Amino acid sequence: MTNADSAGQTPGTLELNEIYARRFARSRQRRGEVWVALNRFFFQKWVNPNDTVLDLGAGYCEFINTVQAGVKLALDLNPATSNCAAQGVRVISQDVAQPWDIPSASVNVVFTSNFFEHLGSKEQLSHCLREAKRVLVPGGRLLALGPNIRFAFSEYWDFFDHYLPLSDRSLVEALEVNGFKPLVVIPRFLPYTMEGRVPSHPFLVRLYLAMPIAWRILGKQFLVIAAK
Repeated sequence: MTNADSAGQTPGTLELNEIYARRFARSRQRRGEVWVALNRFFFQKWVNPNDTVLDLGAGYCEFINTVQAGVKLALDLNPATSNCAAQGVRVISQDVAQPWDIPSASVNVVFTSNFFEHLGSKEQLSHCLREAKRVLVPGGRLLALGPNIRFAFSEYWDFFDHYLPLSDRSLVEALEVNGFKPLVVIPRFLPYTMEGRVPSHPFLVRLYLAMPIAWRILGKQFLVIAAK
């Protein structure tokens, strides 16, 4: 389910662009179909149609393009993000390790998928969490999806651009330290990647989402939802 970006990381932007182009070349359409279903049948319930939503590490914009929201922001240093963003999505191209070009208390939902593990240090993660808290309105929500090192330890380092190992437990602790209140913690949610046994037909995605017992078998990504 990787939706990675290149902001604030090593190796450099050009090298990462090549990595992502090679990694996702054969699965772009499949990924897009899956995200349409994920938003429709799960994530949309956390986003009101009039909300301002920030996709942190937006990558190819699969989430932000298909979620229903009043204002859509995509933050990513990857040049491909601007090319992939749908009409109406404002792309903010910058290093996430720097102060974000977003006004304080202006965002209702910050969403991020498979991004935190690409950060170069825990200090960068704390910076992102502090910035997320700053831009969120009081009571605003952070939705974080990512590979869980507790269950994906054997394949976690198979990706060249993975740096920061995180579990649901360590992310919750980081969120609490930075002033967030965890609302929902699902240690096993989605499968690790779009390849293999991941259902891509909308009906199958909806069926998977409706069967938490399947999450406990196939799920290797956590979902953590926290409030400011």
